[in-house]
Amino acid sequence: MIVLPSRRWLKGAAALAVLAPLGFVLPGGGALLPVMDVLWLAAFLLDAALTPAPGTVDVSREAPVAFGVGRAAVVRYRWRHRARRRQLLMVRERLPEPLGGSDTPTRRLAVPPGEGLEEHLELVPVRRGIGSGGELAVRILGSLGLAWRQQTIRLPWDATVYPTAPESPLRALPLQVIRRREAGLRTIRRPGEGRLFEGLREWVPGDDTRTIDWKATARRGKPIARQYEDERRQQVLIVIDAGRLLTAEVEGVARLESVVSAALQLARAAVEHDDNVGLMVFADTVQRYVAPARGRRALRAVLEGLAHAEGRLVESDYPAAFRHLAAHNRKRALTVLFTDVIDRAASEALVLHSATLRPRHLPLAVTLRDPAVEALASRRPAGASEAFERAAAEELLGAREAALAEMRGRGVMVLDVPPRGAGEAVVARYHQLKRRGLL
Repeated sequence: MIVLPSRRWLKGAAALAVLAPLGFVLPGGGALLPVMDVLWLAAFLLDAALTPAPGTVDVSREAPVAFGVGRAAVVRYRWRHRARRRQLLMVRERLPEPLGGSDTPTRRLAVPPGEGLEEHLELVPVRRGIGSGGELAVRILGSLGLAWRQQTIRLPWDATVYPTAPESPLRALPLQVIRRREAGLRTIRRPGEGRLFEGLREWVPGDDTRTIDWKATARRGKPIARQYEDERRQQVLIVIDAGRLLTAEVEGVARLESVVSAALQLARAAVEHDDNVGLMVFADTVQRYVAPARGRRALRAVLEGLAHAEGRLVESDYPAAFRHLAAHNRKRALTVLFTDVIDRAASEALVLHSATLRPRHLPLAVTLRDPAVEALASRRPAGASEAFERAAAEELLGAREAALAEMRGRGVMVLDVPPRGAGEAVVARYHQLKRRGLL
């Protein structure tokens, strides 16, 4: 419990200090002023003693289940107390870090007795991620307005702030969308074709003899054939390299945040086209793995994984990450790897291991360009210092392009885009690959 003087009491104390020199001039002032000081201090102590403790205040919080970056959300508080008169409160809360942390304004509340007060607090998350908080430092003003009593109320709060993707219309695949609607999302049965086992039926002349199930034929005493159905749903696996290469900032925004936004747009496009979508986030260890699945539930799982993605200033362990990928996902997938490259030497492990995805998977490496370096490489130098800067930028871009060319030469598709348009570019390439039937 902490007792603090109010502004009113401090003003009175300042006034007594100003009058103190008069005690040496006025008759009897030397004895009167100390008495006034003692009385003023006694009034402060009396007000503090009569002030209800903050523990007599009850508070509850009603927060949204989830928050989105940059989107305002309202948190409701219900304040009650057991005193008979209105209580003046000052409240300062330590919010979860993605919601602002301890850098929050002080709230002043006048809580009436009885039903209390319902407070609406509008919050705009400052970044993506998860965090804990909820400690409230509450001060109650005394009835004389001279003293505050302060105490900490613990109201635990775990908040998750999810990434948000810009609202943009999906560029539909007209032919495939029409087919899916006409088929009513049903599979098309073609005897002896496709990949997914659908059932058994009696073999008839004209069927491919390779479809005969010899065990079933022996049990039933007549030729039995396997029947398959076309597998129209493909897999899209989003892989995010959260190591040091994506921790740098471009135009004041971390590269990882641009990647998360682009990955969310790609996941949403895959769900809209009835494809399975999964996620893996790794740095020196695998942070998150979400097995490919379909529908809105899969999108929510990917969104949860993206919310927990954390950039680390470490070298990414590509061998361990790709071993984990090979062990947990054996089915062919469009594997979209969000990463970056510097030069062939620094990115050798990335180039070598991304090529191991072929031929089982269809790998697409998405790398983010740095507009500042590109502008520096194309700027006309005004002096020797700027000429050296331009030469260094050109050398860096040349080494980077050589690394991307090495990746392309090993059969990995490369999409090198600026951070601001990464999402639209990735979704456009995904649609292009579907139209070409490469998945």
